[in-house]
Amino acid sequence: MKKGICIGCLPRDLSVADKFALAKRAGFDGVEINTLESEAERDSVAAAARAARIELPSVMASGHWKFPLSSEDDEIRQQGLANLRASIDTAVAVGASVVLVVPAVVQENQSYASTWERSLASMRELAAYAKARGVRLGVENVWNRFLLTPREMRQFIEAIGSDAVGLYFDCGNLMAYGYPQQWIRDLGDLLLKVHVKDYDTNLRQFRHLLQGSVPWKEVRAALAAVGYDDYLTVELPLYPHYPDQMVFDASHHLDRIIAGE
Repeated sequence: MKKGICIGCLPRDLSVADKFALAKRAGFDGVEINTLESEAERDSVAAAARAARIELPSVMASGHWKFPLSSEDDEIRQQGLANLRASIDTAVAVGASVVLVVPAVVQENQSYASTWERSLASMRELAAYAKARGVRLGVENVWNRFLLTPREMRQFIEAIGSDAVGLYFDCGNLMAYGYPQQWIRDLGDLLLKVHVKDYDTNLRQFRHLLQGSVPWKEVRAALAAVGYDDYLTVELPLYPHYPDQMVFDASHHLDRIIAGE
């Protein structure tokens, strides 16, 4: 299993090159980057990663909350599609295999049925683009009031009808309404990548690794049971003081989680 960290979890005052160097020094194998709009920026980031000898395994799309793929406003939906295509192009340019996608945002003034159908249409369009580019789309379980059970998640992904689409699973997000080890075992054949953060079910807030309610030993056992051996990518806030220390602490915590003991 490999250790990853989101680029937004690295100190903001550092250059991209220094962020990658810090991640490498802390023991991470890869960094998940955000969507890059220009070819020049993509080339620059890819070169910085090569220099740091760190992988860029995934891209977190940046526009799917502001421009939902499920919107009934077609102009908004088209902006969301354009952002996802840019995310896929980013992945191709930097050698990433997966793009994280939030497929829909359920809103009070739009029916769930309409949300489902518009999201599905968007995802089918994007799946064709991603497959042609050699990239896969990972549907993430997030707090968007959509796909709240493993059965519904499977139904949605399978309805897209493309092997270019799978699950980007977030252990911490799931704790608000389920048990991560169950989802992993039920959806293991669809699993592409995994985000890790902790969540305290009593306080109802995210926590740093090993400080919340995520049953990490059970999660690790479930990942082993389904044969997952890819990235566990940290998505955590920086400390208010000595922010680089969070990067080292998260890496050590991941070592313990991966060890499973």
